[in-house]
Amino acid sequence: MSASSSCMSSSPVPESHAWVRTSAHTAFLTVDNPSAMTLEGTNTYVIGDLGESFPPEPGAPKPRAVVVDPGPADQGHAEAIAAAVDVALIVVTHWHQDHVGNVPALHDLTGAPVRAWDRELCIGAGRLQDEEVLKDVSVEISVWHSPGHTADSICLSIFDDGMILTGDTILGRGTTMLDYPDGDLEDYLDTLRVFKDEPGFTVLPAHGPHGEFLEEACERLLDHRLNRIHDLRRRLKASDDDLGPSASSLAEDIYADVPEEVRGPAVKTLKAQLAYLMDIGEIAGFTD
Repeated sequence: MSASSSCMSSSPVPESHAWVRTSAHTAFLTVDNPSAMTLEGTNTYVIGDLGESFPPEPGAPKPRAVVVDPGPADQGHAEAIAAAVDVALIVVTHWHQDHVGNVPALHDLTGAPVRAWDRELCIGAGRLQDEEVLKDVSVEISVWHSPGHTADSICLSIFDDGMILTGDTILGRGTTMLDYPDGDLEDYLDTLRVFKDEPGFTVLPAHGPHGEFLEEACERLLDHRLNRIHDLRRRLKASDDDLGPSASSLAEDIYADVPEEVRGPAVKTLKAQLAYLMDIGEIAGFTD
């Protein structure tokens, strides 16, 4: 999916967005890009020594910070970020446009380097590495490669605060789509199982409300995904179409009541499920 994120539910849209303080070293500002796929919008995070009062008053010194996911192209949002922090580094959690579209504007305003898992998204700096510790600001930030939603997805943890920025790997509400063929169900399940064994973190998602405990989120999402696979197996068996099923035919049945705006992402996730069943030898293949 090139221009939006990944949750398949709608929500009320706030009249205005303001900075939300989430811990001693983190805060976020939500972009005004609400939709059924992005929930209230994309949450752009800043990480650094933010002080007791954030954002700073006009004319006051700005804290030095790492900016995560500048959002879709929105000059006003880029200017609001640059007004609040001295940008040391820009990091993107994955390649979708609702996360990277504003990178050029923020880079032009601040001159800050840009890092991502995908080398092509980087500007003036090298690509991120799994288990790398970023030391661009006063608090250490650990990088976790977390494929599944996309192949290049990463998460960032701040051990000092017990926070983890999960991008679209774990949303604040609902479930993420798997952007097949770039997204992969087996990778996603592996990512959730790794994170499930990392208790003590609170989730800061790129979309939706923050505050869920990481372990509980992973248990919830693992149960959801495994239940979906069980349901798909049942449907295939009932239809006698478990050798080379048609994704579009299955989608017409499974997603008959799904709004058109999320039908495409839903079908991509379905294809990721079928690819998973093919990889483990339960079906021979599938067609579009």
